[in-house]
Amino acid sequence: MQDGYKRDINYLRISVTDRCNLRCLYCMPPEGVEMVDHQEILSLEEIYRVVEAGTLVGIRKIRLTGGEPLVRLGLVGLIDRISKLPQIDDIAITTNGLLLKEMGKDLKKAGLRRVNISLDTMRPMLYRKITRIGRLEKAMEGIETALTLGLNPVKINTVVIRGVNSDEVVDFARWTKEAPVHVRFIELMPIGTSSPWAAENFVPAEEIQRVITDKLGLLQEEKNLAGSGPAKYYRLAGAPGTIGFITAMSDHFCAKCNRLRLTANGYLRPCLFSNGEVEIKTALRSGIGTEELAKIIASTVMLKPDRHHMDYGWNDARVMSQIGG
Repeated sequence: MQDGYKRDINYLRISVTDRCNLRCLYCMPPEGVEMVDHQEILSLEEIYRVVEAGTLVGIRKIRLTGGEPLVRLGLVGLIDRISKLPQIDDIAITTNGLLLKEMGKDLKKAGLRRVNISLDTMRPMLYRKITRIGRLEKAMEGIETALTLGLNPVKINTVVIRGVNSDEVVDFARWTKEAPVHVRFIELMPIGTSSPWAAENFVPAEEIQRVITDKLGLLQEEKNLAGSGPAKYYRLAGAPGTIGFITAMSDHFCAKCNRLRLTANGYLRPCLFSNGEVEIKTALRSGIGTEELAKIIASTVMLKPDRHHMDYGWNDARVMSQIGG
């Protein structure tokens, strides 16, 4: 399926819940956000129907997000059903990892292929400060579980914030020499609660890369990592893992964007940073057929803008957890 700019759209990111067991400072306020009424959240059956319809118009890759997707009851069963659709060739999840130790085996058995785990620091006290309520040891247990189970490649998502964790980038990079982890440094985006202060705490990927090469040596480009998406990957000499850079702000990758988002409350969103959404829940609950649903998905893709305009600021009342990570 192509959008109006001839980009092939084959990747659906699904927020299965707006709830999260952390309160990360760049994502939501300390008190959290007002939760959407349960009846307004798509059921697992409704999510499955969107995926099924999506396969008719070219959706082949699924990523489950939140909030924190592992807090959604019935998630393992949803993954099992999606994995049985012959057109789907990749199912991944983005998680904070806190529940992976308990759920990892069941997720793997159900058909989960790989995981991205959010981790912004390896210092226990700072982890607590950034997440407000989290425990670093639980996140590390989740990462170890993912590695043990072979949910490869295990990617670590690290949002770099100047004056908060920017002094840890070398430690994260060095980790890739010690374990088969794939650390992705993500530029801070002005989304939700971070919007007022993102500019002054922004660290460009070019600066991060320069710091790493100064301390650890040259980086060799790596082009064969599964599910590489928008990141540009590199490898330190002899390292089992890789280092990636997601340059959403300094060098946007919109020309190669292949994704469509589904929010937990039933909106198809062609671009994270655009308010151009299509409400699909009403159609789902009116008994619409699968082929008609597929037509709505295809028409929504045509609303996808040529590029994001994050440099103009965030203009949505919702925070990231309410849209989908």
